[in-house]
Amino acid sequence: MIDQIVLLSGKVSSGKTTLAHFLEKRFGAHIFKTKAYLEEIYPKTEPSRKAMQNRGERLDVTTKGKWVLNGLIRMINKLEESEKDSKPNIVIVDAVRIEKQIKAIRQVYGAKVLHIHLDAPEEDLANRYANRESEGIQEFDSYLKVQQNPTESKVKNLQDIADVVIDTKRCTKDDVMVKAASHLKLYGRENQRLVDVLVGGQYGSEGKGHIASYLAKEYDLLIRVGGPNAGHTVYSEPEKITFHHLPSGTPRAPEAQLVIGPGATVYISGLLKEISENKIECTRLFIDPQTMIILDKDRKNEQGLVASMGSTGQGGGAAAARRILGRKPGKVKLAKDFPSLRPYLRSTCEVLEKSFSDGKKVFLEGTQGTGLSLYHGQYPYVTSRDTTVAGCLAEAGISASRTRKIIMVCRTYPIRVQDAKKGTSGPMSQPITWKEVEKRCGYKKGTLERKELTSTTHRKRRVGEFEWSSLRKAASLNAPTDIALTFVDYLKKENEKARRFEQLDQETIRFIEEIERVAYAPVSLISTRFDYRSIIDRRAW
Repeated sequence: MIDQIVLLSGKVSSGKTTLAHFLEKRFGAHIFKTKAYLEEIYPKTEPSRKAMQNRGERLDVTTKGKWVLNGLIRMINKLEESEKDSKPNIVIVDAVRIEKQIKAIRQVYGAKVLHIHLDAPEEDLANRYANRESEGIQEFDSYLKVQQNPTESKVKNLQDIADVVIDTKRCTKDDVMVKAASHLKLYGRENQRLVDVLVGGQYGSEGKGHIASYLAKEYDLLIRVGGPNAGHTVYSEPEKITFHHLPSGTPRAPEAQLVIGPGATVYISGLLKEISENKIECTRLFIDPQTMIILDKDRKNEQGLVASMGSTGQGGGAAAARRILGRKPGKVKLAKDFPSLRPYLRSTCEVLEKSFSDGKKVFLEGTQGTGLSLYHGQYPYVTSRDTTVAGCLAEAGISASRTRKIIMVCRTYPIRVQDAKKGTSGPMSQPITWKEVEKRCGYKKGTLERKELTSTTHRKRRVGEFEWSSLRKAASLNAPTDIALTFVDYLKKENEKARRFEQLDQETIRFIEEIERVAYAPVSLISTRFDYRSIIDRRAW
């Protein structure tokens, strides 16, 4: 189904073909070129601009300007026979030259037609014509001779009846493209909330990767922020996989596009290893050119933090500091400066805007937990970024008004990484031992400790009682629409057998009800164990 027909008019060299090709590349528009249609009608005529002008004028007389309409109808019929998808279809007519051509098309297609006229001062048009690339036809030796044609000399008058007039002298090519696309409402899905965000509600290691992997198949685009200091482990037969850079849903949603946002930090060798192991094509993964790169010296510079407060030492914080302090041209290198990443480079803003205009669903996966936020956590025992929803959206380049759902992941017993030899990794309100958890749930202490190793550094974790005040603060900061509760088997081992909500033990159900009261959000996803089919899904969306 053809949704829009765009008629382009303007003098030679005003930028019509450039605009048509942009709309083709960016929005999948189809181009009807009057030049090609003339060559089809008059296959033996000499390929020159003069001959083209004469052919067009001859047809204007014999068909009363309807020859462009006839060719357009034929093209549209072929398109509608072959196009099976529901994507908006746009046809660009490059170009119309007289009012009768425009009127004939409007009489048939009515409100679907938008007429855009491009204009520029004569001097600029002459300069462009002198420097233009050949279109496969013999050009005049001067722009003055182009204008001697009677029809061409009157093309400027079409601006009086155009829907849109753009002065290409006072606009860059990108400006022209944006103005045209805006009039066509190709950015027009602004009111659609297409982005769902997942964040951690505690100190990290809440099981975000498992939840993200489960949800990923419902989305067209998966985007991850943060850096390799966070590892998200997902269940994948025959063994689990840990992602440090790529979105956790990469294997579960093979058709989804993958994006690493401009606020992320990347360790190149680690990223390329993940790309290779997961057989990711460069047509599927997009890395923003402004993504920050972690160097070996960044890792080295964080070794003091490893010793004093249990930092992962992956270099993300040092790289972020360099990005801020090194703001001199050429001093700090970003993703765009590394040849090994060039096949994947593409502006995240461009990718997202295309997704939004197509109505595609986007899943943003945050890293670490709200309790580790640089601004809202217990400083200095925090990470190097803002881990809240607002921080993740900013790193990805997504407006808050785009969000539909916010899923905050919490675990039944929060954890922090083991204390550093010379310090602590941060306080917990009520620390307990894994022995105490063993008494309550039935798992052996050794089993719990083997399961509770950090994804990145494989260090042991400390455990504490559920922090209700921290839940309230995290809910206030993130305003979740849904809570994903993980590790309910730590409340009672038998919960690992539950496949439905009512099969959970009563103590667990009461615990869930209390979370919903404190967080002001439903617990709509419940993870009973680490397995492919371990999530009880109570969502209404």
